[in-house]
Amino acid sequence: MTQLINRQFLDFEKPVKDLYDQIEQLKQTEEKTKTDMQSAIKSLEEKIEVTKKHLTDNLTPWQRVQISRHPDRPYTLKFIHLMSREFIELHGDRNVKDDKAMVGGFADLDGQTVMMIGQQKGSNTKSRQMRNFGMANPEGYRKALRLMKLAEKFNKPIVTLIDTPGAYPGLEAEERGQGEAIARNIFEMISLKVPVICVIIGEGASGGALGIGVGDRVVMLENTWYTVISPESCSSILWRSWDKKEVAAEQLRLTGKDMLKFGLVDKVLPEPLGGAHWDYQGAADILKNFLIPEIKALQAIPPGERVAQRIKKFGNMGFWNETSEPASLEHAPQTK
Repeated sequence: MTQLINRQFLDFEKPVKDLYDQIEQLKQTEEKTKTDMQSAIKSLEEKIEVTKKHLTDNLTPWQRVQISRHPDRPYTLKFIHLMSREFIELHGDRNVKDDKAMVGGFADLDGQTVMMIGQQKGSNTKSRQMRNFGMANPEGYRKALRLMKLAEKFNKPIVTLIDTPGAYPGLEAEERGQGEAIARNIFEMISLKVPVICVIIGEGASGGALGIGVGDRVVMLENTWYTVISPESCSSILWRSWDKKEVAAEQLRLTGKDMLKFGLVDKVLPEPLGGAHWDYQGAADILKNFLIPEIKALQAIPPGERVAQRIKKFGNMGFWNETSEPASLEHAPQTK
């Protein structure tokens, strides 16, 4: 049974919270009156499991966005520590500073050394400020690229964990070349000679996600999203208000199911009942059980062939129509 220690509930999780409150009341009654309440408690626990499943099976796109941002959801470092026997974090971009919003280092996944890189959010106000809410500066992306090149040098596979509301949009970030840093990462990642697996574990927004999102395999956890802009920002642009964020979430087609249909991701991994925030170890085990065999399968492919497949994979993304008729020049500008 999940322990409710400072646990937070989303609005649509209220039915689950009410059941936990009832269990807590029964436990207090049992302690005061010395009456056996275990049968009633067990019945409520079973009802909680059914309620979680019902909620999970009927989530709207906006609700999945909310779960991806759940304050109790595991972040990059939590996944890394739960999946690996040992993790050695590496710091700095060797140019400006160490960006705390981007973390990375070598990890041991059941005897396989892997370079793990990802955005890290904070768990409280102080750490969120230190981590800049998971929004990396240019030096964060340059650190990530430095670690990728280090992994390539020692022939170690790379796993990136994506969880960001976007790259940091501040003036100083633009002055230090935010756009160039992200573009450079995309350019370099497409030709890395080692296996690269990208996993969206939370928010996958805009260029902030793409900066570490080019790989042989791109997968999403069940309750995550991946799109060019957040629903709130989309709503504010189109309707001049955040009130239409739920409509924007629906229209953006940002869920794992949509991304799989569009061919932008290769797989959607299930989460523990109710979401990853209910079972950290279960979520980490699901991801680890996917990564280990996938890494071995990619390692069996020659590097040159793997890079060619990666280029083809991303080159085929998108929708377009071809026509055999030449474009009309009737309205073309005249030149002298």
